[in-house]
Amino acid sequence: MSEFPQLPAGFRFGMSTAAYQIEGAVEEDGRGVSIWDTFTHEPGRIRGGENGDVAIDHYHRWESDLAHLADAGIHDYRFSIAWPRIVPRGTGSANETGLAFYDRLVDGLLARGIRPVPTLYHWDLPQALEDRGGWLARETAEAFADYVGIVAERLGDRVRDWITLNEMSVHTLYGYALTDHAPGRGLGFEALPAAHHQLLAHGLAVRALRSAGAERVGVAAQHFPVEAASDAEEDLVAAGTFHALTNRLFAQPILAGSYPEELRPLLPLDDAQLASDLAVISAPLDFYGVNYYEPVRIEAPRAGVDYAGTLEVDIPEGLPFAPVPYPSEERTDFGWAIVPAGLTAVLAELHESYPGMPPIVITENGASFHDVPNADGTVNDPRRIAYLDAHLRAVADAVAAGVDVRGYYVWSAFDNFEWAAGYQERFGLVYVDYATQERIRKSSWAWYRDVIAANASSPTPSSDGQEQA
Repeated sequence: MSEFPQLPAGFRFGMSTAAYQIEGAVEEDGRGVSIWDTFTHEPGRIRGGENGDVAIDHYHRWESDLAHLADAGIHDYRFSIAWPRIVPRGTGSANETGLAFYDRLVDGLLARGIRPVPTLYHWDLPQALEDRGGWLARETAEAFADYVGIVAERLGDRVRDWITLNEMSVHTLYGYALTDHAPGRGLGFEALPAAHHQLLAHGLAVRALRSAGAERVGVAAQHFPVEAASDAEEDLVAAGTFHALTNRLFAQPILAGSYPEELRPLLPLDDAQLASDLAVISAPLDFYGVNYYEPVRIEAPRAGVDYAGTLEVDIPEGLPFAPVPYPSEERTDFGWAIVPAGLTAVLAELHESYPGMPPIVITENGASFHDVPNADGTVNDPRRIAYLDAHLRAVADAVAAGVDVRGYYVWSAFDNFEWAAGYQERFGLVYVDYATQERIRKSSWAWYRDVIAANASSPTPSSDGQEQA
């Protein structure tokens, strides 16, 4: 086994972040209120009563933060653009000061030889749109397309790679079906229109980006293997239903232009409207982003079993499936099972299920470990190194099996606000002291730098001299 994972020539290494998790400055320079601003200030929503008002203050410290990215030698930086910073109330005229911030960020990345890969929606919906129905309303998809057009017109002369939405499945499940993420609706199966309207927003965004001359457009989707807790028929059916709702519900419309047949009765659309929408949703992509963290085990709900407290989310009664802890000896400090082979399995399933799909980029993969500075000020995180090493090798296994994977982005560049878990969970390659905002490069940061150097990645130029995905 080689010292470092080996990926094909031209493979692109990157890091990822999201606006609400790092930027802070939530009331500065005309930024509007997002659903996460509202949610985090509601008592009992977030561990420790924490919020992203300051986060890691990236809005003011972005220039020094870019030095950590550049010194690591990454090729790509995936960040998100905050919709409420650009269009404060979701619709209407653009906020020039907000656009100027991303102007500076993009220019700073390019000056350091890093390709900007912005995500246009990472869950921070303007609160004004949520007040009018949020993702349950078709109008939100149309508003998103307008916002995307504004951003593309401003940044499209320098940004060549775009990601439309992040983890629509998680946003729908945790934010609309359950109550664990913003906006905390708790609608169960009645949340499915939120899934459809995000998918429609994706398709409309692709159209807007193409109209603005975008060269490469993709999406970031969370995927995980779903296993039945036993061979019992009821558990197999429950696992299949969960797989359809969380994986196939989003991948199949985008990659195949259809919904899973068993879910069609749950979508309140007539056939003509559905066909029209799917034609928009399935517009061709240049890459497909996969976010992977852990597999999931599902059983049919057992009478008399209390599932509350067994997982990090509250599962309401009445659902035809129940997630149960995945059996794994190795876990992150977040309690997530460490199963690198699950990433290989996800990539293989996509490759087999959707012939002709676009190249894949691993747009998120990482782990939370609660490492703190040593007496000498260094932060050693060997468990994170082992995690990343194993998952990069899992990607290499998929490539060897014929899956077209073009890149891998670590989640995350920096420790940051981890949504409902607050600041306890640390995913970053760079440690952040939240009291002082001091940044300390962890040993995993140095390891990742060495992986990139060892792979001697040389991005393949296209005919116009620009870099290809």
